[in-house]
Amino acid sequence: MPPSRRMPNCALVLLLAACDRSDATVESAGARPTAAANDSAPAASPAAPDAGEDGQWTMPARDHASTRYSRLTEITTANVKDLQLAWTFSTGVLRGHEAAPLVVGSTMYVVTPYPNHLYAIDLAQPGGALKWRYDPKPARAAQGVACCDVVNRGAAYADGKIFFNTLDVQTVAVDAATGKEVWKVQLGDINRGESITMAPLVVKGKVLVGNSGGEFGVRGWLTALDASTGAIAWRAYGTGPDSDVRIGADFQPFYAADREKDLGVKTWSGDQWKVGGATAWGWISYDPRLDLIYYGTSNPGVWNPAQRPGDNKWASSIFARDPDTGMARWAYQWTPHDEHDFDGINENLLLDLPIGGRTRAVLVRPERNGFVYVLDRATGEVLSADPFGPVTWARGIDLKTGRPILNPEKATGNRLARDVCPASPGMKDWQPSAWSPRTRLLYLPHNNLCMDYEGVETGYIAGTPYVGAQVRMYAGPGGHRGVFAAWDPVARRKVWEIKEKFPAWSGTVVTAGDVVFYGTMDRWFKAVDARTGALLWQFRTGSGIIGQPITYRGPDGKQYVAVLAGVGGWAGAAALGLQPEVDPHIALGFADAMKDLPQHTPQGGMLYVFALPDRGGTR
Repeated sequence: MPPSRRMPNCALVLLLAACDRSDATVESAGARPTAAANDSAPAASPAAPDAGEDGQWTMPARDHASTRYSRLTEITTANVKDLQLAWTFSTGVLRGHEAAPLVVGSTMYVVTPYPNHLYAIDLAQPGGALKWRYDPKPARAAQGVACCDVVNRGAAYADGKIFFNTLDVQTVAVDAATGKEVWKVQLGDINRGESITMAPLVVKGKVLVGNSGGEFGVRGWLTALDASTGAIAWRAYGTGPDSDVRIGADFQPFYAADREKDLGVKTWSGDQWKVGGATAWGWISYDPRLDLIYYGTSNPGVWNPAQRPGDNKWASSIFARDPDTGMARWAYQWTPHDEHDFDGINENLLLDLPIGGRTRAVLVRPERNGFVYVLDRATGEVLSADPFGPVTWARGIDLKTGRPILNPEKATGNRLARDVCPASPGMKDWQPSAWSPRTRLLYLPHNNLCMDYEGVETGYIAGTPYVGAQVRMYAGPGGHRGVFAAWDPVARRKVWEIKEKFPAWSGTVVTAGDVVFYGTMDRWFKAVDARTGALLWQFRTGSGIIGQPITYRGPDGKQYVAVLAGVGGWAGAAALGLQPEVDPHIALGFADAMKDLPQHTPQGGMLYVFALPDRGGTR
């Protein structure tokens, strides 16, 4: 959208441009997991010990390996049908709620979308009594540079403090007991189009934070802050010379083409790298054995690839870095010269899997570009890459080079490409998957969307939208727009899938009771069998679910399940009052693909907590 058409106080700058079970069907997608895998994972038992599970949930991904797996066993496939609503809590905010609650001891912490209130809820009190609320008072103008709703993806706990980010590019540390501010640090400038929506990760006394704003031509970075003081320890940029990207003598990418000097400049035209995106608004994982953090970078700016010839490193890539210094150990670019907005920010699950006859330390990544990757996490070598839905932009991934085998018919630039699959939100956007070591399956909430994409010439003005594309999205093959699936990364195949009316935009959690929880945009919170995908239980919430469910042990010893409901985000643009019937390109085409969503959900902002009923008043 030209600056003159920019809408004031727009919470979705991408203005640039009653359901029943029949809406979701489960289908087998191949044989069940191998006997060997099942032999190592006996069936759950309600009486089984929780194998060291402390019952807390101190970071959105549950652990540094990003598995989102809980060893709690009270809720099983046999009794989950009896789940009941235990209590609710209203956040008082009507925007997209994408966060995971935290549970530390007997307290739950919830971060809202803008204005980014932090609530502490006493779980020892009946119904969850409010202990305190912290208000960071973010700048109101930050709402105007939030590309995809004023969302926040959660907080992290460490050393007696809650750490979280605000939309106006600040990171805050709050005393977990009192709610008093410990420190607050300004990390960027909303006047340049920067914002922060991601959840931080705390590693070795450092708070890791990345910026958003690729649709404004910002330059992406990941920053490490001292957890005690908030002082900046290091900052690594996603584009630019090696000194800025923190590439030095220890940088040893697997593919020879990635070993040249200053690729963050040479693979761009002129100074385009200075407004080249490559932000770090997604998920971070940490391997203590290798002492490496892993995170991805966003799409390159501008969306029109004709204006940025070259591979555009290191956008749409993954970095492995030393958490102490920020120096890169290796990097790999998922989508060189990204032509379709396939940000590379998705979660990286750190697993040990039998690959090629031996157990290897791998990184499993369901990537936005439509492929499930398995990488050696020490070297960055791509061991496998397989489509997990309809992919038309590429014919596969060349494992010798690591590069996609492009379909020239789907190239964009200053031309219209039709029937590009997946669409710009990807086969799977930020919504995180989960891994069960019992079933040896990855649980994937994802999208089934395709698009028509045309790059158009645009110019850069700091702090204003910098996109340069017209996009129209629509349902992919089959007519459904969402899928929840189980994927076997060793056999490299889908085991089962559930078709959903709308994109499966919530996160998921899987338990040692072999139950998987996820939410839908048409207001269902569901529990399914981790081995078969069979629907076991569902509950209708007041608003569509795009948040990340968790499970925890309460002070009373019971297992609970919690999720935030509140439709919004990029996928929920249509439910936020936009009018795709006036402009089909509004919200970069996503709202038009979701124009029936308001018929199925209103806005909301409610925490729901569930538990099994007490048996005779005792446990």
